[in-house]
Amino acid sequence: MIGRLWAIALNTFREAARIRVLYGILVLVVGANLLAIVLGEMSIHEQARVARDIGLAGISLFGALTAIFLGVFLLFSEVQRRTIYAIISKPIARAEFVVGKYLGMALVLSVLVALFAVAMALLLASQGVAVSAAVGKAVVLAWCEVLTVAAIAVFFSSFSSPFLSGIFALALFVIGRVTPDLRNAAAGADAPWIRTVARTTLEIVPDLHLFAVSGRAVDGEHVTVHGDFVSWGYVASAAGHGLLWIAALLVLSCVIFQRREFV
Repeated sequence: MIGRLWAIALNTFREAARIRVLYGILVLVVGANLLAIVLGEMSIHEQARVARDIGLAGISLFGALTAIFLGVFLLFSEVQRRTIYAIISKPIARAEFVVGKYLGMALVLSVLVALFAVAMALLLASQGVAVSAAVGKAVVLAWCEVLTVAAIAVFFSSFSSPFLSGIFALALFVIGRVTPDLRNAAAGADAPWIRTVARTTLEIVPDLHLFAVSGRAVDGEHVTVHGDFVSWGYVASAAGHGLLWIAALLVLSCVIFQRREFV
């Protein structure tokens, strides 16, 4: 089974590497870093802060959008091109196919996040700023977020069209980023239905805010990538949260894809 998963993942990696959109995203990331240099020069003694903020925002945003794009198209493309018939006729379980596809996407996204991080490191180096441990933790958290978003996209792609899958995945990404606001709405809303909707949403949506905590409070303490940031223990805990969501979403995707009829 490991061999079959690796073969599917490697084939997915090669397939994704031929998608020109990914190279366009890399160009956008480089452009965002160049914009950070310009904005940094326009600020007063805030070049490093601007470079960190824009670099990390680029990793999170462009990484998540890439994850959604790959997640909704790479699985659907096998059905659209009807290559799925040749695949399921071989001794490959559908669950292995779904998991292998995700692993291939995870490999692509990991390479992209690494390239994004290198671009940010070069930007910081051009400003004479060393890459701190806080920045390293933030990059790891962003990487975990990207992989979780990819699992969300694969889940929707297992039963829906690329357009709807992209809309649903993007909506969950946005909602997952504003979970603190939903908690406040659930706690302070006067209408019972608002509290019910907010609490239900918090239960069924991955808490992606855990991966982007810079500038917010964690356990009552203000944390920022420019100063006192979260511990590696927090990073491990957030990664575990993401891993549980990834596992749950992949299990659901496998169950749905197993029962799907291809006609």
